[in-house]
Amino acid sequence: MPKPITVMAFDYGTRRVGVAVGNSVTGTGQALKTIVAPNSDSLYKEVENLLKEWQPERLVVGKPLHPDGAEHEMTLKAVRFGNQLHGRFQLEVEWVDERYTSAVLEGDAQMQDNLDAHSAALLLEQYFSELAAKVAIKNVE
Repeated sequence: MPKPITVMAFDYGTRRVGVAVGNSVTGTGQALKTIVAPNSDSLYKEVENLLKEWQPERLVVGKPLHPDGAEHEMTLKAVRFGNQLHGRFQLEVEWVDERYTSAVLEGDAQMQDNLDAHSAALLLEQYFSELAAKVAIKNVE
């Protein structure tokens, strides 16, 4: 059984960044907040404060793709964001396909106020599911 870890997830957008946190024991994500920052310095300062508070061992960033899996302009921006997180904070960054996370939540009226943070929580839960599947496969081999 792998060591339990705390993971912070980000649903990156050019105007808003959703943030969630969770751990591998429960496999669930908790929506923390949506960051609306006027510039990248403010954004990374808020991220730094959250990292100090929650002290995750790993980060997850949603990777937006077209329905057919092709990359687009936001894919490159999200990848750049994840690479900058890694460079600034020296934490491992994992990527999760986020094609349908916002669509899953859009019909839920309770989620609308903090949609981006709830999307980040879904990304985190998807990450934990994929991690558990990898562990199960290794145990079978």
